[in-house]
Amino acid sequence: MPGYPIPLHLTASAFHAVKGVIFDMDGLLLDSESLAMDALAEAGTDLGYDMPLAFCRGMIGMPADTCRQMVHDTYGTDFPLERFFALQEEHLRRYVDSDRLVLKKGVIPLLDLLDRLGLPRAIATSSSRYRTDHHLELVGLLPRFDAIVTRDDVTRGKPNPEPYLTAAEKIGVAPESCLALEDSHNGARAAHAAGIPVIVVPDLLDPTEDVREKALAIVDDLDHVRHWLEQAHA
Repeated sequence: MPGYPIPLHLTASAFHAVKGVIFDMDGLLLDSESLAMDALAEAGTDLGYDMPLAFCRGMIGMPADTCRQMVHDTYGTDFPLERFFALQEEHLRRYVDSDRLVLKKGVIPLLDLLDRLGLPRAIATSSSRYRTDHHLELVGLLPRFDAIVTRDDVTRGKPNPEPYLTAAEKIGVAPESCLALEDSHNGARAAHAAGIPVIVVPDLLDPTEDVREKALAIVDDLDHVRHWLEQAHA
């Protein structure tokens, strides 16, 4: 389809073989990563610490325990860790509740297509259950997924494959028959480790060399994915 050429290494048959789709949430479905970064920086300011954007972005796609370790390693063991993350959650909730949370380009048309094709879909996210349900409900997406796997539902978060393997199991589709959609480095690595083909839609982070090598494709937005699936099932 004009404007959405399928990469040479992909074929319509490859997309026709997709039996289920697993989405990341923050930065992929929701334009929320920038809000989270602002909330981290504001929480740091509240406590008298400078939180550079580069440092905050280093936490994107990381499990909660890794983020905590990063802060400890950078700011010392005396840093008020629990208060910091509590403040970040408060600021983020305020941003979200003031209508700053919006969908990324192409989300609704892609979900509508999956409905027409009868393909099950899940979310595999590093966010908490509370934050995930709250955010999805605000934007009207909560009922549109067959399964939702959060960091509270697994023992090991991304880049471990457990979130993706759990999501695939919940929708009853073999990992190799799923398609993963991700924006973060660790998310893409988790999907690859689970044996799930992944398309990366970058948000705040440019793909690393290893992510580029392992991804099916790197695309600008979810409209590309929709057009490819439409072409495969035409």
